[in-house]
Amino acid sequence: MHELSVCLALLDKVQQIAAEHGATRVTRIEVKLGPLSGVEAPLLENAYPLAVAGSIAETAELVIDVVPIRVLCSQCGAETDARPNKLICGACGDHRTRVVSGEDLLLQRVELETPDTPGKQAPASNEGQSASN
Repeated sequence: MHELSVCLALLDKVQQIAAEHGATRVTRIEVKLGPLSGVEAPLLENAYPLAVAGSIAETAELVIDVVPIRVLCSQCGAETDARPNKLICGACGDHRTRVVSGEDLLLQRVELETPDTPGKQAPASNEGQSASN
């Protein structure tokens, strides 16, 4: 299952962030997931408990924010929503577009418990980069 390897790579990054902050426990992991990322949200949710078992994130809640596909039209300059099988401009209908969102799996936020600050929130240190794909 591809999503298990994605979860394991995500967990590696989360553990690195937790270590940098001296965390005793990870309480929440938030990711943004695009429909064109190649990762299916339900499969990611199913693989997650297997990946985090026995780790500092074992009891952490996984929150998946599925983001829409957005395209930028090279003809009219509009940025509009699109569908995976129809990446055309929603304003003028032209097919010459560039995907601006919906392709990535991004680690958005990690919430940690540390000895001195329970419930601390730590931003993902590589925000804007995909976890693994």
